[in-house]
Amino acid sequence: TEEAENNTDALIELIAEVVSAYVSNNPLPVGELPALIGQVHTALKGTMGGPVAKPEDLKPAVPIRKSVTPDYIISLEDGKKFKSLKRHLATHYGLTPEEYRAKWGLSADYPMVAPNYAAARSALA
Repeated sequence: TEEAENNTDALIELIAEVVSAYVSNNPLPVGELPALIGQVHTALKGTMGGPVAKPEDLKPAVPIRKSVTPDYIISLEDGKKFKSLKRHLATHYGLTPEEYRAKWGLSADYPMVAPNYAAARSALA
């Protein structure tokens, strides 16, 4: 509908203004710009009263208890396997580990790195 298009246009303009103001006053590596845009979008969408999924409406791609294996972590967002989840969440969903844990109701100690990968990295250090 025309109203939805106007809301989308207004949201995009607002995101551009916020991101522009932020990067003009804060050094930000170019590679982190998509994550910043995603985070601003998520924050503004929630404040504009747009449709925000409630935790009870969320359905993980895999059961939470099966998302951590010794060799990889499975993203609850899309079911893909990763040794480290942090970059995937930031680039594809604009989520920090803390936001991801909150979104899915995970504990603060829910791992972002597969246990065996973390152990191998520790052994190299």
